[in-house]
Amino acid sequence: MEGVVSFNAATFQARYPEFSSLSPDVLALYFAEATLFLNNTAASAVTDLNVRALLLNMLTAHLAALFGGVNGQAATPLVGRVNSATEGSVSVSTDMGPVYNSQAWYVQTKYGAEFWAATSIFRRFRYVPGARACAG
Repeated sequence: MEGVVSFNAATFQARYPEFSSLSPDVLALYFAEATLFLNNTAASAVTDLNVRALLLNMLTAHLAALFGGVNGQAATPLVGRVNSATEGSVSVSTDMGPVYNSQAWYVQTKYGAEFWAATSIFRRFRYVPGARACAG
């Protein structure tokens, strides 16, 4: 289908080898889920298919890290980045830092944070002037 990015598990795992323990079928499901967050049709704000493929793979990695785990390890239930840890009696504290509500979900992983930064251009206000009125 024209204007749509297809998932390629081999390309994805070459870029993100930390997800090589996840099956291509599971990764394809994460990719399909990623399209809920970034339009993968000809009507997408991201018209360059190469750029859209990169962004969708970032989202796929984000989802894979959240739900499938990284490097064969189970997904962590922690949200945010670890800002302190203790060893005796085990204590871990996480922090998302100063984030906006719409940004919070993305900055849980480095992949989501990269997606958020890379898509800033698509979240900016764009003025499109309307048709000029004819004075008759």
